[in-house]
Amino acid sequence: MTVMESMPMTNAPTPHTPSARPWDDVKIFAGRNARALGQRMCDELGVPLGNAKTHIFPDGELLVKLEDDVRGRDCYVVISTCFPVNDNIMELLIFCDSLRRASAKRVTLVLPYYGYGRQDRKDEGRVPITAKLVANLITAARADRVVSIDLHAPQIQGFFDLPVDHLSATPIFIDYFNSIRAELGDICLVSPDVGNVKVAEGVANMLGGDLAVIHKQRISGEEVQTERIIGSVEGKTVLMIDDMISTAGTVCEAAKLVHRSGAKDIIVAATHGLLVGPAVERLAAAPISRVVVTDTIPCDAGPGGRCEALAPKLVQLSVGQMLGEAIRRIHNDQSISALFRKVKSMKR
Repeated sequence: MTVMESMPMTNAPTPHTPSARPWDDVKIFAGRNARALGQRMCDELGVPLGNAKTHIFPDGELLVKLEDDVRGRDCYVVISTCFPVNDNIMELLIFCDSLRRASAKRVTLVLPYYGYGRQDRKDEGRVPITAKLVANLITAARADRVVSIDLHAPQIQGFFDLPVDHLSATPIFIDYFNSIRAELGDICLVSPDVGNVKVAEGVANMLGGDLAVIHKQRISGEEVQTERIIGSVEGKTVLMIDDMISTAGTVCEAAKLVHRSGAKDIIVAATHGLLVGPAVERLAAAPISRVVVTDTIPCDAGPGGRCEALAPKLVQLSVGQMLGEAIRRIHNDQSISALFRKVKSMKR
């Protein structure tokens, strides 16, 4: 069932506003893990993907070589700081330094997934706030702007001493579920934890479904215990939407609970499919019929790929069109928030 769909953003103004500025002074580059996504963005904009090479030395050092002239140009770099997180962060910083030293006019970093976003506060003594540290590194690398999707905590925007455009994948999920609405039948949006209730409630209102909440207790970084469900899921198609699936402990335990409570079908969705550790095996074995993620993080479900075991359940939607439209608006000094007017109450 593995597919790559680019859902039309019904919340975006159409047709596109004609470009007020020429595109010949724009360059879009992509890191090693974002070439496919970068190409989809360029296809949306009708511009070629910039030429750059990342070379890895035997000792692990990285070298980014720009093959295109960027002097005086408006440049964008697309990299998700996912696994291997530290390597991708270094590639991002080196990309930024290369562009600055090559006299780029403006550098915008497009981070579909922002790594270290879960370390956003001191929840106990003698621990760092690494989300802020990474923001400081990006600022020190002299980036002009950051674009990201569904930050784990919205306050991370304030960690940057530069403009941040915080996008939401909610319209993409809404469009997808509306496209299969007839086959879903009676639905119930289930929030896997209390922190996600706002998003679940908004989606329930837009799709015309009920709402339920699961009370959970986190035992460790990989183990979650679900205790009870608040609301009724009996005989309904359950949709669980979250910002990320990491080890899949939370969502799989929640799926087992709603399955025992009489759910007819269970579909889970997340913007960022990290799918690390035992996640793929857990999801493949769980009573879940479909796992819907976006391409903010590469998900190789082909033969021999890391997600091969999940392929029959996996649906991957593309954020390329949305990011392309965001770049179009940034380039023309137009509003980004206008893209999310209908779903702004659901943003994290």
